[in-house]
Amino acid sequence: MEPGTVAPSAEYSRRLQAREAQTAQLDLVSTRTSNVRVALAILAVAAIWLGDYWWLVPAALFLVAVIYHSRVRRMHARAERAAAHYRAGIVRIEDRWSGKGNPGTRFDDPHHVYAADLDLFGPGNLFELLSIARTRMGENALASWLLAPAPIASVLERQQSIAELRERLDLREDLAVLGETAGVGVQPEELVRWAESPNQLRVSWVLPVALILPLLLIATLILWNSTGLASPFIGVLALEFGVVRLLRRQLAEVLGSTEQAFDNLKLLADLTARLEREPAATAFSKRLLTQLSSHGIRASEAISRLGTVVQFIESRRNFIIALLDLPLLYSVHAAMAAERWRRSHGHAVRVWLQAIGDLEALISLSGYSYEHPADPFPELVEGKALFDATSIGHPLLPAATCVRNDVAIAGETRVLLISGSNMSGKSTLLRTVGINTVLAMAGAPVRAQKLRLTPLQVGANIRINDSLHEGSSRFYAEITRLRHLNELAARTPPLLFLLDEVLQGTNSRDRFVGAQGVIRALLARGAIGLVTTHDLALTEIDVASDACLHNLHFQDELQDGRMRFDFKLHEGIVTKSNGLELMRSIGLDV
Repeated sequence: MEPGTVAPSAEYSRRLQAREAQTAQLDLVSTRTSNVRVALAILAVAAIWLGDYWWLVPAALFLVAVIYHSRVRRMHARAERAAAHYRAGIVRIEDRWSGKGNPGTRFDDPHHVYAADLDLFGPGNLFELLSIARTRMGENALASWLLAPAPIASVLERQQSIAELRERLDLREDLAVLGETAGVGVQPEELVRWAESPNQLRVSWVLPVALILPLLLIATLILWNSTGLASPFIGVLALEFGVVRLLRRQLAEVLGSTEQAFDNLKLLADLTARLEREPAATAFSKRLLTQLSSHGIRASEAISRLGTVVQFIESRRNFIIALLDLPLLYSVHAAMAAERWRRSHGHAVRVWLQAIGDLEALISLSGYSYEHPADPFPELVEGKALFDATSIGHPLLPAATCVRNDVAIAGETRVLLISGSNMSGKSTLLRTVGINTVLAMAGAPVRAQKLRLTPLQVGANIRINDSLHEGSSRFYAEITRLRHLNELAARTPPLLFLLDEVLQGTNSRDRFVGAQGVIRALLARGAIGLVTTHDLALTEIDVASDACLHNLHFQDELQDGRMRFDFKLHEGIVTKSNGLELMRSIGLDV
């Protein structure tokens, strides 16, 4: 954090205090307004009972008070939501956020090459820490960025936009308080399906008939009034009834689907309008904001026009409009207006949703960057695959307990073989390297003092279990994953493989030969990686060259019958084992 800048926790606390004070003030105003409403209602009833015409004055004032009270309640809800936004931010900064955000469990895929291994989704996992998205598009975009590495040009563009948005606290607050609820809104799949579905009222005669018949009905009504001849009026009304009956299925589809679509678009309209007002200097942000338009009309304005159409549709439930629905062919005109909007702007909805999703993903990562000012952007370089981290830590571990290490896979070194006992930190190190690489390739800051790497595709074999449902053993599941990693190693970008206790589901000889063959094959395809083991025999495997493999280890000490770990990487192969001593310390006769 730069000298003179306010710490994120202090700024959040200041803003939280202001929003809580605003909430308390609005509570007081709301109570007083409610009392005024009651007094005005009593005064109006008393005036009516006394037969005094002055009852109109308190009645009018009561109506004004109702409108004002509604406005105060909306302001109160927004202030409460803003306060909740800053409380959540403070909780994240203080590492108390687990289980209090959106876990993104719908994105979890046990067959993905690293999602489950690196704890991307689920309570207490990475997505919950990162996401402040208000729409499913934002969630989808953020999840997709975490699930696949972006090209280096895209990563650099995202870094620039995240840096630009990092200090935009007002923008993040404004987005957090939009809408009628604090939850995630907008169902993009339904919206795109509606926007891109073909028009239902495609027959050419509908428009002229919808214009001519109401005019004819008015003319025949005048004729009936002047001559007493009712049959022309009845005939035109019968024609209108026939038209409505003929189009009833199409009308029900258009009107119903448009109302349902606009329920999704309400939050989108407010969100889009707010994003359109935000200045942008970086190329990626500018490009995304430019996409929020259709035929030169801003997306928020186009959505507002659809809102007007929906108001016409909803007004059919009004008693007066319901009476005039058939004579004026009101439903037909409302449906045609909805179809015109879809014909003009429906093709742009998918682009809007994609742009909003990407912007929300950027905003989520900019919030994470602001709340973790010590986390830098990684340096991405071209060339032979490398990963060089100084003081790298796991972003899901509390800062107070996170032990950091230097990890370098560069130059002649292509694989780190890490030995040590169970619980010594081997798996955590793999996850630390993997999750920071995922963040780096998504364009986000990383939990390290410094990280320099080439574009990498992470592939992990850490949390592999048997599956009763799928009828596979752990060993079969593991070798299936290894085959997948071998296939990934032949693609671009190079693979960063993370193998935890590789092939432990088979006998020691097969394990040694198999592990040696797997690592050789991965290295031959340009991959780099880390392999952990507590089986010291694997430290003797022969890969491409002696310089290619670098042995490191975690140490442990048995003190007073308990294992003690420092979780720090040390050079070479682990030199001692405390397994037997630990078993004896708990009473096992070994």
